[in-house]
Parts: sequence; structure tokens; C-alpha cells
Amino acid sequence: MRILLVDDHPITRGALSSLLESHGFTVAGEADDGEQAIELARRLLPDLVLLDLSMPGMDGLTALPRLRDAAPDAEVVVLTASGTEENLLAAIRGGAAGYLLKSEPPERIAEFLRGVADGQAALSGEVARRLLDQVREGGVGRGVPDSIAASLSARELEVLLLLDEHLGTDEIAARLYISEHTVRSHVKSLLRKLNVSSRRGALDALATARAA
Repeated sequence: MRILLVDDHPITRGALSSLLESHGFTVAGEADDGEQAIELARRLLPDLVLLDLSMPGMDGLTALPRLRDAAPDAEVVVLTASGTEENLLAAIRGGAAGYLLKSEPPERIAEFLRGVADGQAALSGEVARRLLDQVREGGVGRGVPDSIAASLSARELEVLLLLDEHLGTDEIAARLYISEHTVRSHVKSLLRKLNVSSRRGALDALATARAA
């Protein structure tokens, strides 16, 4: 996996670069603000962008959707010191595949990024709890019952809701600014979690939960 590091602190980038290289990742480039990150993403076409939020000039939240446009097949994972619900939800809505806190142990960060390569969401424990609270309150799930929402990641919820709108893989990919391969990975994961074998089965499970 080729990774673009985006952080305004050289020492942090150096530590992350060493960590990633030691775990078999390739650091394709480094940027210290959003503008430079977008330029490098367009030129290098990395597999993943590891993005800080708090940076001078263009911050991470502003850069995130533009990074998705610059490198449509790249996943973007936020790595930040800020775990506020506002930033978390804004990042997810902007297309982030994960939201990690810099307080995570280095080994866990590497493990999360390997999971992203397999189509999984990357969420620090504290972040996951906050997101689950939002889902339960209807802030993310938008009408998905707890029995369904609690078992799925935020991105899987988005995919399920778009399936419920009868969108195809290509349409979902365009709506979420992710590749069709990533959409299929999320569909496969949500089918497994819902213990069904088809998209129709997932929608039937959703309808049954709503009617309960």
C-alpha cells in the first residue's frame, strides 16, 4: 500500500514514515498542508492518504473532499489529536474511511491501516463509541433501527441506505467518492454482518427491522 502522509509537523511525519515503512507500507509522499496534499495526490495517486485535520492554510476537513476528487481510488484516513463529534461526523460525511487518534499505539495504527486495505473502517475505540452514540440517536443512521445500525460501520450504513434507494454499484461509488471495488467490499462486509447472502436479503432485513 502506497501512502501519502499529510501533517504540518515534520517530526510527526518522520515518526509515521518510519513506523509505516517498518510495517511494509510504502510512503509515496509527504505534505504539510491541504493544498500540497491535493497536488501530490493528483500526481502520485496513492492507495491511502493519512490526513491530519489541524494544519495552517487549508485544513484537513476542507481538503478531504478535494483529495477524494484528486485521487478517486485512494482511501482517506484521518489521524488527528481531535476526537470531537463535530470533526468526526464532518470527516465521515466528507468520505473518510477512518478516523484515528494520535494517542493510538503505533502498532494499532498500522493494524487499522491494514484493515482499510481490506475494505474495513478504521476507528479508534473512543471514536467508535461516539459514533455509535450518534447512530443510536439517529445522527448517522437516518432511520436505520438500532438492531441493524449497531452492527455496521458508518460507511456500511451509508452504502446500505443507498442500496435502499435502489442505486447500483457505480452510482454508489460516484455518490460516496469511492471506487466500485471499495463499494463491493463494503457490501460484502455488511452482508456478512447481517448474515444474509444478497443485497435483496440486506434490504429485506432492513425492512423487517423497521417494521418491528
